[in-house]
Amino acid sequence: MKKLTKTEERQEILRQYRHLIEVWTTRKETKDLWDVRKAFRMAADAHKDMRRKSGEPYIMHPLAVATIAAGEMGLGRTSIISALLHDTVEDTDLTLEDVEKMFGPKVSRIIDGLTKIDEISDNNSTAQSATLKKIIFTLSDDMRVILVKLADRLHNMRTMDVMPKEKQLRIASETLYIYAPLAYRLGFFAIKSELEELSFKYSQPEIYTEIKKEIEQSRPERNDYLKNFMMPVRTSLSLKGLKADFLINEKTTYSVWQKMRHLELPFKEIYNTFSLDIIVNTEERNESLECWAVYSALTVIYKPNNKKLLDWMSTPKANGYEAIHTTVMGPHGRWVAVHIRSKRMQEIAQKGYAAYLKYKKNTAAPGNLDMWLKKTRELLIENNDDEESITFIDDFKQNLFSDEIYVFTPKGDMVTLPKGATVLDFAYAIHSDLGNRAIGANLNRRVVTIDYKLRSGDQVEVISSKILKLQEDWYKIVVTASAKTKIKASLKNERKKFKEKGEKKLNELFLQLKIENNSQNIQKLMKNFQINSFIDFYYFLATGKIGEEEIKQILIPDEDHSGWLRNLRIPFIGKQPKLSQPETTSSPQTTSKIQKEYVISECCHPVPGDNVIILDIPGGNTQVHRTDCEKAIQLMSVYGRNILKKKWIPPEGKTYQASLHITAKDIPGLINMIAEIISNEFHLNMSTINMHSHEGLVFIKIVIFVPNAVIIKKLMASLSKSDYIIKVVRTV
Repeated sequence: MKKLTKTEERQEILRQYRHLIEVWTTRKETKDLWDVRKAFRMAADAHKDMRRKSGEPYIMHPLAVATIAAGEMGLGRTSIISALLHDTVEDTDLTLEDVEKMFGPKVSRIIDGLTKIDEISDNNSTAQSATLKKIIFTLSDDMRVILVKLADRLHNMRTMDVMPKEKQLRIASETLYIYAPLAYRLGFFAIKSELEELSFKYSQPEIYTEIKKEIEQSRPERNDYLKNFMMPVRTSLSLKGLKADFLINEKTTYSVWQKMRHLELPFKEIYNTFSLDIIVNTEERNESLECWAVYSALTVIYKPNNKKLLDWMSTPKANGYEAIHTTVMGPHGRWVAVHIRSKRMQEIAQKGYAAYLKYKKNTAAPGNLDMWLKKTRELLIENNDDEESITFIDDFKQNLFSDEIYVFTPKGDMVTLPKGATVLDFAYAIHSDLGNRAIGANLNRRVVTIDYKLRSGDQVEVISSKILKLQEDWYKIVVTASAKTKIKASLKNERKKFKEKGEKKLNELFLQLKIENNSQNIQKLMKNFQINSFIDFYYFLATGKIGEEEIKQILIPDEDHSGWLRNLRIPFIGKQPKLSQPETTSSPQTTSKIQKEYVISECCHPVPGDNVIILDIPGGNTQVHRTDCEKAIQLMSVYGRNILKKKWIPPEGKTYQASLHITAKDIPGLINMIAEIISNEFHLNMSTINMHSHEGLVFIKIVIFVPNAVIIKKLMASLSKSDYIIKVVRTV
């Protein structure tokens, strides 16, 4: 980029400011314009001596954030001013009092919320999970805090090229893990898609480039196909007097990659790398009638796949999204996904929460988004335990991004739950006490157990016991963050009853072992068992899950023992990761050997040559993950500042586990042929082979040991050459 002179920089700043005013579409009275201008001057003056890593004046960042808030999110005066000033209190001499004096308490509160999110310590991993929790907590205060934060994150992602690789990975993972789901839940689909796309670009650059190239190469042929596809539909709508615009919606590389992984198919076999949006130009009172009329006209011309019909108009998504989704068989035997929306629905799909509020003024009834926000506030009030921040964020994030189902109470009231929710989730959604006492349900006139997974349209009547039946393993049955929080709270209340008994038993054990009962020894025990809560610690003591031998081995270690107790974990706390053998690495500056213990993660089984990250987990070991591993994305979002800069240099001669899924024609001698290639041609060892056949096809899973990723690719290419093998995919 050409370096600008001071005069050119000033002209560019003013040009960007004028662009901000141009894209601002909400109320712009004279006072609003003057306030925004005053905020711009205030921010420009506060940041006048600051520059971004790219070298450009820092004021360009708040200007860009304000432009995103105004133009892409449809926000108004208060949010624009907050965006312009969002970094001033944290990074300059301006105070919240200065801001409140100039622009009032609303702007001051938003900036305070944004500052508090960024203030939490960068060095403490637990604080990072608390940062994410703080972001979600702003949903129960002023929604504009999270909206401006989304705009801030989007611009940071757009300008991340100048950052070091490890910081790119951390920010990309955090974005994919929490910000993209939040954008989706708040209805900002375009922003959600771009955040995913940019996260993918920085976390998987090679795959991103490869898929993007495929999409670009297929674009001309696809556009010609859709042009011919739309022609008879346009004619039909015109004859019926229906006015509509046609938009080609190209899927992002990230969404295409997700489909490729899920379906285990190459790019060329993914049919829906695009969709067609039909935007009906009609008044709100006629929306339903005319959208279904468009659907009728479309399905007269092209046969629909009835299994793919989704009616988001009758039951809008929790983020306010409305549309008819269908898939029809187009010319030449190609499926085409079509979304039918009105202009109002299109605006909500593009500008999410802001557009939702704009149209909500026409009705007093609470919408799905209002109901979701109400549930979120209740959930945040219920979950105020900082010790559970990481787990809470994980559960909450899953619920943010999951598909929804709609079930009904015996009285016909509708309850929205995430896909995969069980009868027990439903019971807790009604009331905590009902959940704690649930033993089953009458579902559509038949009795089912509490772990039964619900489907849209089910009518559920919970069967409860008069005696409290709450059990620890219920946590594994539920999927909603709300149910998990309520189960934890109830368990905690039950475990509190054991505190006095646990304290007495610990004191007796310390006296018996002649160990001082002090906080240092108690903390050492809790750290060893990886228990964060005193309530849990005393409960496990009182119930005998921690005994004299365990305490003795920790506080009075016996050299004759192999240290197996170091890996002992209390039930319901979690699993200890499996350690690889210690690896020996040598520094270029010295010939001395350094022993370093790595955890080769079992969730993704990385091998040398994969795109990996090395994470130093506080209180744990150094873990190696593939960067596309879902667990790695979660860990990087929490422990992202612990990503090590050094490369993974495995010891020579070591092999690593890899899994292949093979789909082939079911012929005699197939397994022998595959084993011949693996063993004789590539000299690799096999661990296990599992297979099953169905209607002439055989599906094989083979676990092998390989030295690096290059060998895997060569092996897969060699296997694919066989006329009998249809598909070879590497899995975890």
